Amino acid sequence: MYGERVTSVDRPAAAPDPHPVPPAEHAARQDAWPAGVAYPAVEPDRFTRLVLRLHARAPRWAVPLAALGCVGLGMAYALLSDPTHSDPDARPTCLLKLTTGLDCPGCGGTRALWYVLHADLPAAARHHFLFVFSLPFLAWLFVSWAGNRAFGWRLPELRISPKVIGGFLALWLAFSVARNLPWAPFTSLYV
Repeated sequence: MYGERVTSVDRPAAAPDPHPVPPAEHAARQDAWPAGVAYPAVEPDRFTRLVLRLHARAPRWAVPLAALGCVGLGMAYALLSDPTHSDPDARPTCLLKLTTGLDCPGCGGTRALWYVLHADLPAAARHHFLFVFSLPFLAWLFVSWAGNRAFGWRLPELRISPKVIGGFLALWLAFSVARNLPWAPFTSLYV
């Protein structure tokens, strides 16, 4: 016993990992795992298998049509609710504005969409200038994506760098702060 040389050590089996890694990430993390340890195979649940089967059987135009339907529902909501004549605390309302009285980054967006749909761009820009500014870019991004996905069109894609997206988000943040300032030039941004 004492002074004997130990050649092997019996260790208990490791407990199964409560958060197994999906097979797609298996190859990327293979070097990080100890030698001889393999990732457990993950079987998708019933709902995931159903969604994958539906996606495989769906025609190419189904996803762009669903996205267009969501955009159409948003436009229909703006047209039917007429946000320009509703009470400020009518439901549904902005929780931030209801609780703090401050305009959130999206405040005025529904009214701006209502004015855009009625071809009144100055009034739309008055309610949310950045929303109106971004609409042509968003429309082109959607048309080029949907045309490629549904019909195989090769329209020129709008390449937006991460710096441009970061700049736009910073501008949106500055706009959101400026529209809540209580001083003279900024009070015109209240909605």
